[in-house]
Amino acid sequence: MQKNWWKIDSETLIDTPFLAVYEDRVRQNIEKLISYVKGDTQKLRPHIKTHKNGEILELFKIYNIKKVKCATIAEAELAATHQISDILLSYQPVGLKAERYISLVKKYPDLHFSSIVDNLKTAQNLNAFAKENQLTLSLYLDLNTGMNRTGFPLSENWMDLIDKIQKLENIKFEGIHIYDGHIKGTVEERKQEASKAFDSIQSKINENEKIVVGGSNTFPFYAEQKNVECSPGTFVFWDSNYQINLPEQDFNPALVIVGTIISKPTKSTFCIDIGYKAVSSENPIDKRLVILNDENLIPISHSEEHLVVENKGENDYQIGDIIYAEPYHVCPTVALYDNVEAVNKKHQIYATWPVGARARKINF
Repeated sequence: MQKNWWKIDSETLIDTPFLAVYEDRVRQNIEKLISYVKGDTQKLRPHIKTHKNGEILELFKIYNIKKVKCATIAEAELAATHQISDILLSYQPVGLKAERYISLVKKYPDLHFSSIVDNLKTAQNLNAFAKENQLTLSLYLDLNTGMNRTGFPLSENWMDLIDKIQKLENIKFEGIHIYDGHIKGTVEERKQEASKAFDSIQSKINENEKIVVGGSNTFPFYAEQKNVECSPGTFVFWDSNYQINLPEQDFNPALVIVGTIISKPTKSTFCIDIGYKAVSSENPIDKRLVILNDENLIPISHSEEHLVVENKGENDYQIGDIIYAEPYHVCPTVALYDNVEAVNKKHQIYATWPVGARARKINF
């Protein structure tokens, strides 16, 4: 591993805090993802919630990844503006969201859109919308295999629900959607747990129906299965959480938070401008970020614009020094920024990439 791979040429630095994305490492991660499915990019439908970024969608296209999964209308619209040919909204469109979704589908008739449902009522409502707008909408049945967040219970008669959905005049049934982020443990434990639900589902559905399944935790299992589309998202940037808990997946960290030391309130502490408006603060303070400069720099206090760090080592730091940190959970961290700064192999910032789908709404 390259030493200090994260360090940026000081002549290209901008005011902190900011996110730096290392394009060569992103490309390496995409290539590794493809290697896990033995080059079959048709098995890949990466989730774009991690990056929300048009430039990375363009990289996907270079590597022949033409299908994506997303969670918001804005993400779906971003993918459409970049002419991603197959876009799955993995968020049940209800209420006004359904109207926005229909408007987006009508705007891009040459692209294939699909969404998920987990009940007959929503499917019927979408069917009515489709009929009113002279459309046929593609749907996946979202199954709950233990996450208990969304989905029709696997233990109930979901085949009967599929039969009823298939009878709706303006609906095309595409297959099954599963997100099983609740599955934890070693890679073998995750594979064993994922296989329980997957085997029972695969044995019941038509071979022409697809299964869009999994995130990062269960990707190693699904990458080896037939008739699946794998949808991890974090692989693009990776983060310290998955470095620790998914060691079998050797993706490279490709994004860091860049901050500046702004104060030294005591002899053993200093303050950095990476507050919890600059890094996701959903976890306890020891699981928000890892400082890359020095393993002896330990976060002890966090507020909106300030991160106080205790220096337990011998290295001396001064006000104005640059600090590099890896987020523990990269997805909600990226969503805090309007842009990321792209860094090249020469460690220079060479471009600004908008986080285009950070917004709740773009046009629709």
